[in-house]
Amino acid sequence: MCGIVGYIGFRDAYPILIQGLKRLEYRGYDSAGVALITANNKLNVYKEKGKVSNLEEIASKQDTNGCIGIAHTRWATHGEPSTINAHPHVSQSGRLAIVHNGIIENYASLKALLAKEGFTFKSDTDTEVLVQLIEYMMQKYQKSLENATIMALRMVVGAYSIAVIDRNCPDKIVVARKSSPLVIGIGKDMKEYFIASDAVPIVQYTKQMVYLNDNEVALLRIGKKIEINNLDYQDITPEIKEVNISLESLEKGGYPHYMLKEIYDQPRCIADCMRGRLLVKEKRIMLSAINLHREQLVNAERFIIVACGTSWHAGLIGKQLIEQWAKVPVEVEYASEFRYRNPVILPGDVVIAVSQSGETADTFAAFELAKKNHALCFGIVNVVGSSIARASDTGIYIHVGPEIGVASTKAFTGQVTVFTLFALALGHERGTISQQEYEETIEELGRIPDKMKEVLAENDCIKTIARTLTYAHNALYMGRGFNYPVALEGALKLKEISYIHAEGYPAAEMKHGPIALIDEDMPVVFVATHHQLYKKILSNIQEVKARNGRIIAVVTKGDESVKKMAEACIEIPPTLAALAPLLSVIPLQLIAYHVAVEKGLNVDQPRNLAKSVTVE
Repeated sequence: MCGIVGYIGFRDAYPILIQGLKRLEYRGYDSAGVALITANNKLNVYKEKGKVSNLEEIASKQDTNGCIGIAHTRWATHGEPSTINAHPHVSQSGRLAIVHNGIIENYASLKALLAKEGFTFKSDTDTEVLVQLIEYMMQKYQKSLENATIMALRMVVGAYSIAVIDRNCPDKIVVARKSSPLVIGIGKDMKEYFIASDAVPIVQYTKQMVYLNDNEVALLRIGKKIEINNLDYQDITPEIKEVNISLESLEKGGYPHYMLKEIYDQPRCIADCMRGRLLVKEKRIMLSAINLHREQLVNAERFIIVACGTSWHAGLIGKQLIEQWAKVPVEVEYASEFRYRNPVILPGDVVIAVSQSGETADTFAAFELAKKNHALCFGIVNVVGSSIARASDTGIYIHVGPEIGVASTKAFTGQVTVFTLFALALGHERGTISQQEYEETIEELGRIPDKMKEVLAENDCIKTIARTLTYAHNALYMGRGFNYPVALEGALKLKEISYIHAEGYPAAEMKHGPIALIDEDMPVVFVATHHQLYKKILSNIQEVKARNGRIIAVVTKGDESVKKMAEACIEIPPTLAALAPLLSVIPLQLIAYHVAVEKGLNVDQPRNLAKSVTVE
């Protein structure tokens, strides 16, 4: 969850590190810190509780010289958010500094071992234990920094990406990873190296990246090639990849928040997602993932979708799409439960892992479990080169660009779009969807980006309606069919950024408990677009109306029936029922956004949350 940045080269490290932390702050903002080695081999460490701006203020009065350094923005796991627990952590002698993302599960036993050897600890973190362990290996066995790091990591149980510097060796940084992302950026002629948790903070300096694999340790030195070894001391040849991320996509572009920008990005992002895949004029879908593994996918006996949070909601829509068009049974699992349940996975199964970052710890672990059981592993991710992408047998990138806001928006619609393309193409290959429905759906899918723009044009109206929820303590979101997962997603968005308790339900389930909560103070948001269950949801709305609930509804343009019962309605253009989620979710994203802004909350960095959940 934390963010790591590092630099070694000929430039001043501090500005690079601070800018990198700002671009990684979506990964954690409990505290931040930086460690720099000066020209005379002095190690300067500055850290502060809170956001990167707090660190900047402290460091502005200090010596920030040096061409080598590491930095960190923290999402707290072991130890409360505080300056003492902030990274970087320094070894007992003051020689080594480390930054770490992950969890050292056996830190307590390692700490006890080190205490017996005379080591003392200043913080409550597992990370300080690791840097002390590395120093112990250097002292006891007279090992180099890189070899001592390998020896220490061989004793570690858990997940980590780390960067370590030594004030006595200011010409090197040692980095390593296991189950937590880390990327190395290569400067021109190897005169400088950049490290980060992902490519976002370093892409302005280089497009040449090396993604470390699990159990790999890299030595970075100015003017020399990267040296990579695994924990068995075997040499690894680095694979250099070209990363294409535009700098414009990393900025707010005039919007007050990343979240609002990313909501408004959706028409363009979905068009990008479909480009080269949805061939409207030819009335067909081209997916290399299906072409490369056609036999296994067409003959699959079952699909299992594993995901967390917003991606799980997208998976619920994917289930309905695959079952409707491809006629194959689909299960949708919380990855965090699936991986520990000893699930039945058969060789004829296809396991689909859905994750924006491609680094979600539970989802990746579930994917590895599927691989061990010989299922076909299919990844749906956004970040190119991520762990899930590399572990996949095949898959589809959603290609919606970097998503900086912690509350996912365009990644959700990108995932739903990919599921739509996949289910349509698979149904066509299996002959389980009629040619007429196939072609009509393709044509309508091609119109979705323009229809998204129509929904976004209602923003001012939605902003006014959102005031209804600003002072609420609770809210219910209801939907049926394809719109039930949209209700779940709308409730999650409200919870995430406005801190209002909200729950999503299938509307028919209201009578089985939640209806007891309804009174004149309870806002109930219905996603009630036209589909085969429209008359059913009308009855559910009437039930809420009879109990004086405050009804807000997302409806198909021209709907008059719901308008008579609702306090407020948001209209979206008509579309096919299966494609409605791509439009009906946008008003719910905007409602959550405007409620949070009205309450004066930090929309892009909600409390206790981080963008990428890379630890359990």
